[in-house]
Amino acid sequence: MARLSEKYSKTVFPALRKEFAFTNPMQVPRVEKITCNIGVGEASRNAKLLETALEQLTNITGQKPVMRKARRSIAAFKLREGMPVGAKVTLRRDRMYEFLDRLISVGLPRVRDFRGINPKGFDGRGNYTLGIRDILIFPEVEYQKIEGVMGMNITITTSAPTDDQARALLAGLGMPFASR
Repeated sequence: MARLSEKYSKTVFPALRKEFAFTNPMQVPRVEKITCNIGVGEASRNAKLLETALEQLTNITGQKPVMRKARRSIAAFKLREGMPVGAKVTLRRDRMYEFLDRLISVGLPRVRDFRGINPKGFDGRGNYTLGIRDILIFPEVEYQKIEGVMGMNITITTSAPTDDQARALLAGLGMPFASR
């Protein structure tokens, strides 16, 4: 069992149930999935960048990513419909908790001048999205293989109906929100 999963079941779950006065245990919010996405705009001109993104996302998440293709052609970007433009991974269960644990305890503290993550990243339905400018914050990334800066978007999908409940859930799991 993942360390963060155990923390959720032993401390966060009872605390959320008490704080929001839930009568049914199924009402208590939980993390359902985490989606990681790397967009590689230059992949249309340099195919090696996309291969590197796929490999590094595999190293970071421990799961093989899916190649994402352009839905429409955009002439200004020299992009045709169907060209590869990024990589995506959806994590669930133990892999999800292990990735979240590494993000909170190892990745985010390695960000330069880190003062906490933006508390305004919620979408109004209890999901949180966070952008990372450089994937080198993860120790699994092979520095020599990356050409330039490669960023990543991370979306944490919860079962919480409101942002306040999702914020309490993520704060209970140890997410370092910046003070407002």
